[in-house]
Amino acid sequence: MRNKKTILIIEDNIDIREGTTEILELTGRYDVITAENGRVGVDLATRHIPDLILCDIMMPELDGYGVLFMLSKIESTAKIPFIFLTAKAERADMRKAMEMGADDYLTKPFDDVELMNAIDVRLKRHEQLAADIPQEEDLSLSAEEQVLLLKELIANSRVKIVKKKQSIYEKDDSPTYVYFVKSGQVRSFKSYKDGRELSTGIFIEGNYFGYASVLLNDNYEDYAEAVEQSAIVLIPKDSFLELLWKKPAIASKFIKLLSVDLREKEEQLLGFAYHSVRKRVANALISVAEKSGVNINEADACSIDVTRDGLASIAGTANETVSRMLSDFKEEKLISKEKGKIYINSIKNLRDVKQ
Repeated sequence: MRNKKTILIIEDNIDIREGTTEILELTGRYDVITAENGRVGVDLATRHIPDLILCDIMMPELDGYGVLFMLSKIESTAKIPFIFLTAKAERADMRKAMEMGADDYLTKPFDDVELMNAIDVRLKRHEQLAADIPQEEDLSLSAEEQVLLLKELIANSRVKIVKKKQSIYEKDDSPTYVYFVKSGQVRSFKSYKDGRELSTGIFIEGNYFGYASVLLNDNYEDYAEAVEQSAIVLIPKDSFLELLWKKPAIASKFIKLLSVDLREKEEQLLGFAYHSVRKRVANALISVAEKSGVNINEADACSIDVTRDGLASIAGTANETVSRMLSDFKEEKLISKEKGKIYINSIKNLRDVKQ
């Protein structure tokens, strides 16, 4: 017979405290400790180190937020699964609880099934994480092993078909997913009140995007939309972060991607400050080729599929200016156009375009 789990209930309402205790003890799976206020709860938690804590938010002396804060600062109690009990269903309270590190919340009144499900899920997740504490060798995962782990994450996520020009996320949205382009092409951009757009990224098959906001736990700072009909994998935020926690090598991979993104944005800003419009449009064409999967260090000629609007947002200039520059490049035999595609005749010559 497996050992019983110990659950600490911190609740100032005696009816709820005793009722919840009775439900848990009737299952025969739990030993229950109770505390009538937050201060007593912190003391019992540090002395008994329970397997899970159920804690009311609104209590005299020390409220639930204070209990969570204090226990999170003590090494022996910092990792205990913590579920808030609250009669307040306002979103702001829920968000504050989760941001502070709570694992879940139950809104009173809750039924037996809700209570047991919440406890079971959190205990199983805690055991799973404890069993997968990253070892030193995880840092040396081979590229093939990383690919396999990420493929498994992708395979377990939902795929959404997004139509051309359809929005994937908008500025100030709260990040729920990390996105992976299974097929198609996506662009991210910033939009200004005067109607101008500035490209912040182009993503093709095999690219991830949207991970910066997830890692920073911040809302999106730009927009993302499909350039063409695309199949986008929606990787749940929790699953993504759990993999990074388990496998530091994967976390290192995304830190490097963030570093590359930052370097590219710095180069883009420097280009706006010091390059002529002609040079910026040439660099935009090369950037699109590179983002489209062309090895610009080996191939010299290639075709790209990009709209005038897309080029304008990357180069940071007006559509009319892009049209004029493309006409000039065409006359100079740097590019040619056919059936909506742009053919770069020489990446080297485009790179050598003068200021």
